[in-house]
Amino acid sequence: MKKLPVLACILISFQISLFAQKPTYKVAIVSFYNLENLFDTIDDPKIDDSEFLPGGKKNYSTEIYQDKLEHLAEVISQIGTDRSPEGAAILGVAEIENEGVLRDLVSTEKLKSRNYKIVHYDSPDVRGIDVGLLYNPKYFSPSYSEPLFVPLFENDTVPRYTRDVLYVAGNFDGEPIHLFVNHWPSRRGGEEASAPGRAKAASVCKHKIDSITALNPDAKIFLMGDLNDDPVSPSVAKVIGAKGEKNSIERGGMFNPWMDSYKQGIGTLAYNDSWNLFDQIIVSSGLLSKDQTGYFFGEAHIFSKPWMMQSSGRYKGYPKRTFDFDNYIAGYSDHFPTFLVIYSRVK
Repeated sequence: MKKLPVLACILISFQISLFAQKPTYKVAIVSFYNLENLFDTIDDPKIDDSEFLPGGKKNYSTEIYQDKLEHLAEVISQIGTDRSPEGAAILGVAEIENEGVLRDLVSTEKLKSRNYKIVHYDSPDVRGIDVGLLYNPKYFSPSYSEPLFVPLFENDTVPRYTRDVLYVAGNFDGEPIHLFVNHWPSRRGGEEASAPGRAKAASVCKHKIDSITALNPDAKIFLMGDLNDDPVSPSVAKVIGAKGEKNSIERGGMFNPWMDSYKQGIGTLAYNDSWNLFDQIIVSSGLLSKDQTGYFFGEAHIFSKPWMMQSSGRYKGYPKRTFDFDNYIAGYSDHFPTFLVIYSRVK
């Protein structure tokens, strides 16, 4: 039997040693999805949900409601599964009527095996829509939550009610994290005229974030939501102070991983043949270092599949929404969901 040269044996041994030392990682998905007017068919006297009732102009029926739930579940069941087979460990949602619609959603055939739990508070929003959080208890256990009120006024005196910010703190696979779920005021009336409302919502988040990082500059924070603003908008870039370059993030600062996508014309919703990237997940500096024992930020993605898009007509390529004006077209949402892939070193 021919013997290998000593040098070859040393090289083989070195290569085996390198392979044995290659780190392995746990993977988890943090996601956000605007569910586009997920209303039930029950008349709520406290809100104006008349168009989403069986007798309303959209002829919103139990069949349509159930169909919409199944369509949303189809999307949610696939978010991030190419990175982690269990899909979204955490999912922030917007444009939901109440906790009941979330219970119906997580009970659908495609989602019930994940055993999603819910954090939700009723908001004072005039349309009756809220934000909420779904979480897989295998990953996350909440320890505290509260709705953060966003004070807005018409003409500086008359209150104008919008969605609360949902703040949730808890333990994610052995370490503390902080979550903010947002749906900031819309651009109705024009982007510039409506900007102060979004700046106010951003300042509510910023105040809470500052109180967290004052105690722990390395706290792991996720700010997610339909911000109705892009990564370069003042509410995001100035009030939150979220920057798109990792090496410019100071300790306790916020990193926005969507800046490059936005500058490339990639977005999560389309209007008048242009794209906006309103659906963002922004992270704190504590999630940026790969040289740590806990989870760190890895990748940011927009989840969009051909079957989620309008296939023809003037809106071809846009997210396929539920209704075209008052006509039910069996879509999903007028927004694409976004998700982050986070990693934790095992060895």
